[in-house]
Amino acid sequence: MFDQIAQSVTYQKLNLSAQLTVTVKRLDQIHPYISGNKFFKLKYNFSAAHHLGLNKVLTFGGAYSNHIAATAYAAHLLGIESVGIIRGEELAHQPLNHTLNLAAELGMQLHFVSREQYRQRDQPEYLTALTQQFPEYFIIPEGGTNALAIQGCKEILSHEDVQNYDVICCAVGTGGTISGLIEASSSQQTILGFSALKGDFLKRDIHKWTQKTNWQLTDAYCGAGYAKTTPELLKFMQSFEIEHAIPLEQVYTAKMMKGILDLIQHHYFPYGSRILVIHTGGLQGRTNHRDQT
Repeated sequence: MFDQIAQSVTYQKLNLSAQLTVTVKRLDQIHPYISGNKFFKLKYNFSAAHHLGLNKVLTFGGAYSNHIAATAYAAHLLGIESVGIIRGEELAHQPLNHTLNLAAELGMQLHFVSREQYRQRDQPEYLTALTQQFPEYFIIPEGGTNALAIQGCKEILSHEDVQNYDVICCAVGTGGTISGLIEASSSQQTILGFSALKGDFLKRDIHKWTQKTNWQLTDAYCGAGYAKTTPELLKFMQSFEIEHAIPLEQVYTAKMMKGILDLIQHHYFPYGSRILVIHTGGLQGRTNHRDQT
């Protein structure tokens, strides 16, 4: 199903520097909702559910989660049931925002839990309790990141991408996408991740998925923290789209692109570098300003 719905992905060159070549791989064009890295993360998770004979999926996310929207849409297209465990029990008594309303319209059952309970989402005891509450559901982690997601994200880079570029740039949330890129890359390439969160914990998470060392991670461009934006960032998004005809969103891709431009201005990349920027999609929630896991 996933290969049938995918649209062709284009490459778009940006005129940013006479000393470098910068090309954007437009994964946002794959699908309006199952787009970007979410397509690759979900591909083998849904395949595994099918092979196990499970026609129900359960996953986790915040109120503005791209992953929740993508999972709901994929389940809808496949005609299977879906459940979303949503962070924030207070949201159950508020009008649904665009993302959650879309998921609900697509048939996803929304279960709102406290932030304390949500923090247990990776704990074996909590997962066991969920399997008892929701029997015969295939559980997909928050952001879709697991071994199946890494397998899918390895497919983001084509053979030509490995041969033709020196640096691969991507935004980083849970570490699944960059781990797949690292695994698919050659040892001559550098994978540069732009973290959407402050702190070194993501480096530890990435080390769980890859033993390769040709990667770097920076949190210098995440601003005030995860999913927090500023008028300056929103103005950058608008001007970038006008100049390059590439839409961005404020949680991941806008901060990454702003970081890339800053690094270019400070001569971070070696002369002649061929840079490939992975546009990871997430545009369904770009008018919302927080919690887009």
